[in-house]
Amino acid sequence: MNTKLHAICDSQGRPLNLFATAGQVSDYIGARVLLSSLPDVDWLLGDRGHDADWFREALKDKGIRPRIPSRKQRKKPVKNDKRRHKRRNRIEIMFGRPKDWRRVATRYDRCPKVFLSAIAPAAFVVY
Repeated sequence: MNTKLHAICDSQGRPLNLFATAGQVSDYIGARVLLSSLPDVDWLLGDRGHDADWFREALKDKGIRPRIPSRKQRKKPVKNDKRRHKRRNRIEIMFGRPKDWRRVATRYDRCPKVFLSAIAPAAFVVY
């Protein structure tokens, strides 16, 4: 079994909220679950996996401007601020740091709940 980690991070790349799903689950599921726990921010960075009209509308309803690049299949591409999107490297670094822990990198824990319980202390210690 594979797992996928979804996270909400602050502007420094520190994790605020973590959620794990099975690896074959869509990114929209993780986005829907974490949507209610978003902090009050001006804008949100996301990757192409979060490009959905319902998600963009939900963010706008919360007063958050989405900075999500369009999927290649989208008929009418949405404009994206490339300068702000370059800051997404902090998020990628956040996902990479806990992998310095052997237990997390090798995924000894196959159950998503147990894997998340290994990620949480690693993220806490790293940050």
